[in-house]
Amino acid sequence: MPEANAVYRLGLDVGGTNLRLGVFSDLVLVEETRFQANYSAICKQYPPAQAWQTILQVTADAIRPLLHKYPAIHSLGIGFPGFIDPNTGVLAQSPNLPGLKEVNLGHDLSSLLGVNVRVENDANAAAYGEYCQLDRPAGGLLYVGLGTGVGAGLVVNGQVWAGHHGYALEAGHIIVVPEGRLCGCGNQGCVEQYASATGISQAYADLTGQTLTAQAIAEVAQQGDNHAQAVYADAGSKLAQMLASVLKVVDVENVLIGGGVVAAWSLMSAAFEQRFEHDLIPVLRGKVTVQITRSGDIAGMLGAALLAA
Repeated sequence: MPEANAVYRLGLDVGGTNLRLGVFSDLVLVEETRFQANYSAICKQYPPAQAWQTILQVTADAIRPLLHKYPAIHSLGIGFPGFIDPNTGVLAQSPNLPGLKEVNLGHDLSSLLGVNVRVENDANAAAYGEYCQLDRPAGGLLYVGLGTGVGAGLVVNGQVWAGHHGYALEAGHIIVVPEGRLCGCGNQGCVEQYASATGISQAYADLTGQTLTAQAIAEVAQQGDNHAQAVYADAGSKLAQMLASVLKVVDVENVLIGGGVVAAWSLMSAAFEQRFEHDLIPVLRGKVTVQITRSGDIAGMLGAALLAA
């Protein structure tokens, strides 16, 4: 039961296929709920206007029980995938949620729920959550999330750097294969098409004609499937290629890699390390710490909750 006089904050982490909600007291997760809210499928099934209304209703229905249980919730933040204007909160586009353009989740949910809602890019929220859990390290923090897509967020001097238009650190859309696979952002060959769960599934299908989830591909890779092992090795190499390029620009000390795909990091690590060492500018070699997050995968919810405050 909620404690009297406690200050609670609610954070949501929205993915392409899942919705996670966390109630926090300071940095402590008090309660978490998860939903199979396949927003990607909704966007493919319905026209954009109908898809948006469905997403709003699904999200609001998930939030209401927690608002009722914790009436003292002081802030509500959402990490949402896509290009979000930090000044207006408008979602310009979401590459993994086709058809959603120029919509305002914060405004529309606030109207439905009667509470103020702040919406951040999901990777920015995760980056801030990781930063706070690491006790706000000096030297800057770059977070890369490998999920349905590939996202990244940068925290410097305690601030999330979103850029002038809100679209900074869209590292998942750095091109690593010229004229490669078509990406939802409109370009071709983005790293998201190779190092995300979706990209891994597509790469395996291209090789074998068989469509499996990234998790299933990891399982058959562990059993000795050469194609599955090659797909994960390529994902690690492409990720390293992207990351080495980003670090030449942002020059931070700490890099954290998270998201569901890192459960199979053992299949990616050797190729990642080889390519990363090769591509990283020589003066940075040995000066950047790259780690897999051990935060329990709550950073997205936590960051959204704290940024809303």
